[in-house]
Amino acid sequence: MNRSLRWCLLVLLVTSLAAGCSPAPAASATIRVGVLPILDALPMYVAEAEGYFSDAGVTVEFVPAASAAERDQLMQSGQIDGMINDLISTLLYNQAGRQIVVVRLARTATPDFPQYRILAAKESPVSTPQDLAGVPIGISEGTVIAYVTDRLLEAEGLTSDQIATVAVPSIADRMALLSSGELEAATLPDPLSSLALQGGARVVVDDTAHPEYGNSLVSFRAAFVDSSPEAVRSFLAALERAVETVNADKTRWSNVLTERGLVPAPILGSYEIPDFPTASIPTEAQFADVLAWAQAKQLISGDVAYSQSVDASYLP
Repeated sequence: MNRSLRWCLLVLLVTSLAAGCSPAPAASATIRVGVLPILDALPMYVAEAEGYFSDAGVTVEFVPAASAAERDQLMQSGQIDGMINDLISTLLYNQAGRQIVVVRLARTATPDFPQYRILAAKESPVSTPQDLAGVPIGISEGTVIAYVTDRLLEAEGLTSDQIATVAVPSIADRMALLSSGELEAATLPDPLSSLALQGGARVVVDDTAHPEYGNSLVSFRAAFVDSSPEAVRSFLAALERAVETVNADKTRWSNVLTERGLVPAPILGSYEIPDFPTASIPTEAQFADVLAWAQAKQLISGDVAYSQSVDASYLP
């Protein structure tokens, strides 16, 4: 009995010592995400508000950016790890080598919810895409706005030499010129296009008819993806929960929309939140089409590999 008792005490002692020497749980990974005041970021804010990031073991720090140019400066200087962007900017980043990796669609046009609209001014006689032949359309050059404008009109039967555009980089300026009638037409993202519609503008064509052209992305610095793959997976798992939560009940997020400035105040009461895409990435065909457009516009030279720029392996 004494020998058995001594053996039990020895086992308890060794077990206690082993537990005392075990390392402490790893600290939550911190991910810095650059965010523009756009609706595409809503599921990220919901994931934070609902505690989904915390549940997944990551801490997300949102770094506000007033413009895409400011967001890109933050990314290039290493001040952020991730961002919401688009395929045009992905090509520009990766034309000289793998700098960022697309890991998810953030938002995409659907047959029911547009992401981009080509609008006509209130007093403009333009009513169909064919009416836009030769009519200058306000865009921001070398961006997804320019790409969507070309592709939507080409899909509706216009040739490239019939598509006329004028550079108005500032969305606020584009909206003001459209409202005053100084621009007969302009391409605007949702929900700002909804605000323009409330002011009397009219839809000529949008990407509900051609949803393959309108989307935005979640991307990370390639170095961050390589060094912290589990953090990326945890982030996307939490984001997936948030997307499901938003899609299940779109009436709960007025405070988030207001606090984060994601929807213009005049349309808050009437605006319907779109469906957000579940875990998915842009297709190789979508990537190839944007690449062909960017090459034709001489925005980039040479090829950019889909396999190096887009990676679905981190999705839940």
